Amino acid sequence: MPDAFVHVRLILGFVISLSLARLLTGLARFVQHPGLKRDPLHLLWAASIVLLLVHFWWWEFWLGMVKVWTFEIYAFLVAFVFQLYLLTALLFPDDISEYGSYGEYFMHRRKWFFGLFASVNVFDVIDTLIKGPEHVSRYEADYWIQPPIYIVLSLIAIATTSRKYHYAFVAVNLVYQLFFVARSFSVLG
Repeated sequence: MPDAFVHVRLILGFVISLSLARLLTGLARFVQHPGLKRDPLHLLWAASIVLLLVHFWWWEFWLGMVKVWTFEIYAFLVAFVFQLYLLTALLFPDDISEYGSYGEYFMHRRKWFFGLFASVNVFDVIDTLIKGPEHVSRYEADYWIQPPIYIVLSLIAIATTSRKYHYAFVAVNLVYQLFFVARSFSVLG
C-alpha cells in the first residue's frame, strides 16, 4: 500500500490541527476575556503541550520508514493522537464556570490529565519502535529512561496537590523537551 503513509499522515494531521486549534482558542480566551483568572501552572502546561504537538507532528514524518502498514498500526496511531487531543481538551474545557479559575480546574482534573500524559509516554515508545530499528538507533539513553521517569512523575502528580511539585514537573518537562528538540534537530550542533 504505497499511499498508506499519506493516508495515515492526513488523519494524524487533522487531529493534531484540531488539538493546536483547541489550545490556541483556549489561549485566545484570555485576550478576549481579560477578567478570566489566569494560572501560570496551567499556562506552562499549555505551552508544554503546544511544544509536544509540534514536535510530535514533525517526528511522525519518520513513519515514512514503515514498510508494512497494518490496521493495528493505524489504529494505534489514531489512539495516540486522540490522547493528545484529549490533553488539550482537558487544558481548555468548554466551560469552567463551576471552578474559580483555570488553576482550580486544572488541579481538580489533574488525575485525568496526568493519567493521559503517562499513557502518551508509553505510546511514544511504541511509536518509536514501530518506525523500525534504524529510527530506534537514533536515540540516546535519556530517551529510553525518560518515559518510566515521566510515568512515575505523573503518578505523583495525580496523587499530590502540591503546586510546588507541579511547577517543578512542568519546568523539568519543558527543559527536557527543549533540550530533546534542539539535540534531535541539530540546533545545538
